[in-house]
Amino acid sequence: MIDLRNIDASYKGHHVLRDVSLCIERGERVALVGPSGAGKTTLLRLCQQQCRADAALVPQDLGLVKALSVFHNIYMGRLQRHSAWYNLANLIRPLSREVEAVSEIARRLGLEEKLFQPVGELSGGQRQRTAVARALYQEGRILIGDEPVSSVDERQARVVLSNINERHDTVVLAMHDLDLALAYTSRVVALRDGRIVLDEPSSGITSSDLDHLYH
Repeated sequence: MIDLRNIDASYKGHHVLRDVSLCIERGERVALVGPSGAGKTTLLRLCQQQCRADAALVPQDLGLVKALSVFHNIYMGRLQRHSAWYNLANLIRPLSREVEAVSEIARRLGLEEKLFQPVGELSGGQRQRTAVARALYQEGRILIGDEPVSSVDERQARVVLSNINERHDTVVLAMHDLDLALAYTSRVVALRDGRIVLDEPSSGITSSDLDHLYH
């Protein structure tokens, strides 16, 4: 699904990625790990660009419309499936079938009681779960997430990651929590200083094996 070869990337004159190659097959669940500034977000962006319409994205900045409700933000995951008139109708007065479909996703992530509350009134963790719910509702062939559980506690993180894995067989996540990364993915790709320094199955690695990346 993703095949990047010998990629260099720069930002404002500084090298972010250097000679990076990454191939991800359908059915793989991949964690990108490494210190801040290692190039994880840039690599995720390149993965998304290659997948285009097949990818559901959870960006680090979440990309939510704070004035709109949780329902409307989740519904935006499928805007491209409907006409402008249909989407406008759901903005003004959501149709029952759309409310039912969105509610099912919201319930899974513990947002059902917040469904018609403006996103701007939510906590950081609730906003992050709303962004994840939008990506799950989109039903892309691959889910790409940039730190999708950074604002929730461990229990909520496990719920979020379980739902991601249940609904997508191919996943690429930048993760800062190494224990969660190893528990919910099948492959770990570690970056440091813009280069891939490790690419191994998760089952053969412990979090202590990755500590050196952060020192």
